[in-house]
Order: sequence, then structure tokens, then C-alpha cells
Amino acid sequence: MNTSKRYTVTAALPYTNGPIHIGHLAGVYVPADIYARFLRLTGNDVAFICGSDEHGVPITIKAKKEGVSPQDIVDKYHAIIKQSFEEFGISFDNYSRTSAKIHHETASEFFTTLYDKGEFIEETSEQLYDEKANQFLADRFIIGTCPKCGNEESYGDQCENCGTSHNATDLINPKSAITGNVPSLKQTKHWFLPLDRHEAFLREWILDGHKNDWKPNVYGQVKSWIDDGLRPRAVTRDLDWGIPVPLEGAEGKVLYVWFDAPIGYISSTKEWAKRVGKDWVPYWKDKNTKLVHFIGKDNIVFHCIIFPTMLKAEGSYILPENVPANEFLNLEGNKLSTSKNWAVWLPEYLLEFPNQQDVLRYALTANAPEAKDTDFTWKDFQARNNNELVAIFGNFINRVVVLTHKYYNGMVPKPNDFSQIDKETLASIKSFPEDISNSIERYRFREAQQELMNLARLGNKYLADEEPWKVIKVDETRVQTIMYVALQISTALAILSEPFLPFTSAKLNSILGLHHEEPSNVVNSVIKRIATTHKNESRNDALTWNEVSTNEILLPTGHQIGEAELLFSKIEDDAIQKQLDKLIASKKTNEAAGKTVEPQKETITFDDFTKLDIRVGTILEAEKMPKAKKLLVLKVDTGMDVRTIVSGIAESFTAEEVIGKKVTVLVNLAPRALRGVESQGMILMTENPEGKLVFVNPDDASVSNGLHIS
Repeated sequence: MNTSKRYTVTAALPYTNGPIHIGHLAGVYVPADIYARFLRLTGNDVAFICGSDEHGVPITIKAKKEGVSPQDIVDKYHAIIKQSFEEFGISFDNYSRTSAKIHHETASEFFTTLYDKGEFIEETSEQLYDEKANQFLADRFIIGTCPKCGNEESYGDQCENCGTSHNATDLINPKSAITGNVPSLKQTKHWFLPLDRHEAFLREWILDGHKNDWKPNVYGQVKSWIDDGLRPRAVTRDLDWGIPVPLEGAEGKVLYVWFDAPIGYISSTKEWAKRVGKDWVPYWKDKNTKLVHFIGKDNIVFHCIIFPTMLKAEGSYILPENVPANEFLNLEGNKLSTSKNWAVWLPEYLLEFPNQQDVLRYALTANAPEAKDTDFTWKDFQARNNNELVAIFGNFINRVVVLTHKYYNGMVPKPNDFSQIDKETLASIKSFPEDISNSIERYRFREAQQELMNLARLGNKYLADEEPWKVIKVDETRVQTIMYVALQISTALAILSEPFLPFTSAKLNSILGLHHEEPSNVVNSVIKRIATTHKNESRNDALTWNEVSTNEILLPTGHQIGEAELLFSKIEDDAIQKQLDKLIASKKTNEAAGKTVEPQKETITFDDFTKLDIRVGTILEAEKMPKAKKLLVLKVDTGMDVRTIVSGIAESFTAEEVIGKKVTVLVNLAPRALRGVESQGMILMTENPEGKLVFVNPDDASVSNGLHIS
């Protein structure tokens, strides 16, 4: 069990070009919130820090597409993201933004300090320049052919098809994404952080110092980068959106977003400290502070190599003690994609599943991508709720509260002699805080939540085995003890569930009449409202996490509890089907958008066209070609004759469906034998976005068989 300490816990700054989705939550924000809440409950001094990342090229691209300013884009999504986090119960002590004045000042000061210490190298190089747009082209403003895989839509910094990182000048046939022009090369000056100078430090600090305590996926990726040899990395770029480089002669240049964004943790901490009247310095510069970064795996190199190098070069900051990065969460068997709308967006979830924040928190934690990529499915989400939260946790609490009111008018009864099973159950309760703590402290949040559910299972089994609803008929004194023990389990659940299920914990604390202290930040206002909706008197002394292990009595005899209220409700099939239908619609839209139109064939003369004899016909008979998957044998009235045509349409139509169908027929195609049947023409078809064949046919009833189409 941890001892009291100061912690700075950061969560990756979300990028403000769209809302939060479940991949963000599972990878970063839910585990970070579990950790921060746990630390507070165990008596630690915690600064849980985050904010919006508002600079960089994607935002300028989005602004150009929408015809608005970059500031309009970040203002819009900062508000959406911040509200979503608050409603979802992510308990940040401060949520800032990198467009804030305090961040611009902090990042500029950090850059200047490193510059004055000679930590940068200055280089003039040739960069791609768009003469028409009159600007240098940032990586994402350049599109060309990937030199490795041949993808013609590769960005200047990375190919999204094969994942290869490269320089924009490596692209084959590069073009400006702004104007479509072929860019020229033009000289420009930039400043670089020479990571290679710090390679020895990184080897000692990470590869030697954190070999046994960092997650294998994190350690492995960092080792690969270092073993491959580190190179200087630009800290400035030519762009008009961002923090201006604070040097003379650097007009038109800004700090690279990867450099300024992690400094946002520091500026957000400053903002928080000023608001609450604290000194920010110990949270970043005291060696007794533990710094922990929660990120996704795509941010490992920035938080484990680049940002620590920046901190080390500055000289006065502490280094992260751990960076427990998660892998990726997929959705219904496919990678999450914001551009393809293959995602579950948090604002939509909050609207469509009101007051069910904890259900999503629980499902994401139970399936968290802690060691490998995992897959979120709506059916699993439903099963986690119905079979675990409702059937185990909620069922136990409901039975305990209902029976306490039925037998004792809501008063905690006085226990009598404890049986052996009672003693074992009460002793088991005491072990759960430490078991859950051990898992959380090793960043095993799935395992920790499973331990919490084991406590609920213990309660369910205890009630099922002791059967107070039967025993009450023969031994009322025994039932007093049974219900007393069950109420102790319920109280332990109220305390220990808070990091994982904060809304449920607040409601359960209120039902049990416990004094529940929440951190004094705006994010918990929703949870506080839950806690104040119940009118029953609460205990004045708040139980702590550790007291669940040490106290002999968690809920004393004579204590009055509130009325029963369902903690969770069953999620029906129609609610799940609605979500699946949304994804199916997205998939169809993506498939339609992904369909490529075949290029025009070789040009023909008018005389070539007139050789084609295309006429209207009607299918009179149809049958499946034996032992052929795709072929139907058709009898077609062409107006001139009735002829046999073999058509490869059997995968799209049954024989019965096409009889009587008006069709367009190429009648002067040379006969061709297919599986022993002579085909005397061709039915004209096209294909819809779903890949189904469609007849190219004359719909007007007045069009008769045999008429020419010209």
C-alpha cells in the first residue's frame, strides 16, 4: 500500500480538431482518472493535469476547409471536449488550453532557456515551398507518392498506408494540398534539438533504470528508437498558427507543436496553482514528487524520449517516474477512424445513454488495451452492464437496502454471535483495499476493477448462501447478523468503487448515508449533484480507503440508511441495435466514398460506336446454370427473335426475380459458348456502391422490344 506523497499526474492533451471518442477514453483518460482518484482517496497530494492541444497543421487544414479561422476551430472543440470530460466525471484538477496566455509565456520561456544554454543547433535547409500560396508547406500540406509502398496519397511526414515515417522531400511527385501546385525548394532556417547528444543519458535513465518497472510495450518501443540511433529534431517550423519563435530573425516561424504541447502540462499546473493559491514549483521540480504521464502508444516517443530530453536539458525539472501507455482500442473489429466516422463519440454517448457514464467507464476498463490492442463491441458493452453491473453489483446492493428497510425500517441492526462464515466474510472485506491498491499501483486497472467486482460477488454469494428471506421465518436474531455483515460489504463497495464508478459510488454513499468527500474541482460538480439529491442524514466522519482495512465497523448499529434506488438499469437490445445501425450506415457511406471510378477507355470513333447494335428486350425465361455460381441462362425477346443469353448475374439476382424484366441488350455481339451453352448477346449491367449488379434498363412502359438505343 502506498504512503502519502506528492503526485503530478498528466493525461495527454487531446487535439482540438474533433470531439473525444472511446479510443481516447480507454487509452488515456479513464485509466488516468482511476489512478488520480485512487491517489486522492489514499491521502496523497495530487495535481491531475490536462488541457487542449490547439496548435499544429491539422487545425489549420480544418480551418481552411471550413472557411473559418484556426481560433474558431479550437474554441469550438475546446468547449465540446471540456464539457464532455466534466459530464463524464474525469476529475482533472485543471483543464487548460495551449492557446492560453500563460502557456504561450511558459513555452516561450522554456525555449529561450534552452536557447541561451546552447541546447539547440541552427540549420539552413531546403524545404518545399508553394509559390502560389506564398508559404512553406508543413508536412500535412504536402501529398505525394510514398517512396516505400507507392501510396499516391502519402503525407509529407508519414504514409498512413504503410506507416513509414519520412521527410517531405522524400516524396515522389509531391504536390501542395493547398493549391495542387508542384512545390519548389526554398531555403529556410530552423532550430533543432540534438537528441543524439542525450543518447547516453536516455540509455542509462530508461534502458538501465526502468527496465523492470515500465510496461514492456513502452520499454520496447523506446529501446527500438534508441538502438536505431537518435537524430536532431526540429523544434521550429514555418507556419502562421502557433507560438511565435521568441528570437530575432524568426518572423513567420512558430514552435513545433510537439515541442510546445508537453510544456502545456507545466503551464496548466501553473494555472491551477494560481487559482487555488498553491506554489506550482514543487509539483515539477521537487525530487519527492512522482510524475506520471498517461498517454496512448502513438505518443510514447514524445513522452519517453523527447520531453524528458527537454526537461533534462533545462536542468531544474524532475523526470517522469512512469509512462504507462496503453495500446489501441478497435471498434467492432475495425480500427477507429475519425475521418470515416468509425467511432463512438463521447458527446453522443452522453446524450443517448443519459446517467450511464459508469457503464461505459466499466466496459472500457474491463476491456482496456493495457498490453495489446483490444476490440470494443456493443454486445460486450451490453453484457458487461446486464450480466455484471446489474446482475452482480446492483442486485446485491438493492437486496441489502430493500431487506434492511423491510426488516428494520432502514436502521442498521445490531449483530449477534458471528458464525465462522461471518468472520471469514468480514475478514475478506479487509483484504480488498490492499489487493486493489497493488493492482492500481502497477497500472493494472483491468485487474483492479475485477477485484472490486469480486467484492460484489462476495456479497452476492454471502446473501445467497445465508438466505435471510428464509431464515427470518425461524431465527430473527440470526438475520440481524446477516444483514449487518451485508451492510458492511455494501459500505466497502461504496468506498472502493469510487475510482472506477464515481457516479455509482456517490449514489451509493448517499443511499447508505455516508459522508462522501469529493475533490473540490468543477469536474466533479455532476457527481456532487447526485450526492445531494438524497435527503437522508449522513455520517459526519468520512471513511477513507485505508479504513476499510483497519476499521472493525464500517457502518455502525443504529445508523439510518436511505431508500432503495437502482444503481444500474438493464440495457435492451433495441438500444444496442440503434448503435450498430449507426456504424453500418457509416460503413456503407465509407464504401460508397471509397469506390473508384474506372478511367475512360481508349477513345473510339463515331463509326466504331455505330457498329454496336443495342436494343430493348424482355427476359422471358431464366434458370440457374448447373454447377456455375455466377451464371443464369436467359431467354430474351429482342423484338427480332427470342434468343439465349448467358449472363453472370446469379450472385445478385435469382432466376425468379429477373423474369419479365426489361433489359438493354447488345445483340450483335459474336456468339460465345459458355459451359456448353451458346450465348447470343450481352445484357448491359452496372454495379451499385454495395457491389450488387443493377440492370441498365429502359423504364418507360411505352418503350417496346426491338427498339434501337443510340
